[in-house]
Amino acid sequence: MKKTIATMSFAAAVPLALAALPSRADTVLTQPVPSGVLSLSAQASEEVPQDVVDITLFYEKEANDAASLTDALNQHADAALKQAHGVSNVTAHTGTFSIYPMTDRDGHISSWRGRTEIVLESRDFAAASKLAGQINSQMQVGGVAFSLSPEAQRAAAQTLTADAIKKFRAQADSSAHAFGYNGYTIREVEVGGTNAPPPPRPMFAMRAMAAAAAPAPMPVEGGKSTVTVTVSGSVQMTMTR
Repeated sequence: MKKTIATMSFAAAVPLALAALPSRADTVLTQPVPSGVLSLSAQASEEVPQDVVDITLFYEKEANDAASLTDALNQHADAALKQAHGVSNVTAHTGTFSIYPMTDRDGHISSWRGRTEIVLESRDFAAASKLAGQINSQMQVGGVAFSLSPEAQRAAAQTLTADAIKKFRAQADSSAHAFGYNGYTIREVEVGGTNAPPPPRPMFAMRAMAAAAAPAPMPVEGGKSTVTVTVSGSVQMTMTR
């Protein structure tokens, strides 16, 4: 659903009263206040389906020493990445990696605990979901996030820009006539856009999938992002015969 918002402000001619200044060698120049200048701002927005999914998988382990723990974490991450790299339409990369000590009541290090992550990214939700289910035997799914690709954002912004400009010009024309003018010329204009992400979705664990006899695709469905284009500037209202 597209939405448009327009605002304006009007600057009329204002008489200036200049106080008498002390005699000086230099001359103070004052610029005349513009007359009949109208400031406008128009928006066009649309909710666009998110077309990119990021699935985070993790592996956690505890060991007596940091070296063996690091090796175990790296082995799981490398095996998962190798499996992911064999799937088309899905890219995979490492995520966060952390190791920290566990202490006993006396404050002495009793063991080490670590966590490693990989992230699957794809526009093919079904392929990413299936791969996550297969890797789940080695790493658990920790969270899913959706976003809007640059291509989808640019395509939406292109359509919205034309709509926002049309609204800007219509607002300028109607406002000029409302103030008693019959035309206008554009003084300055600026076009900008934003991509508002949806509220964050909660992370979830898929521990039950690890115990399943056969890996199954996890259901994934993206939301929508609001793309907004704003056209702002000022026009000079004119009176022509």
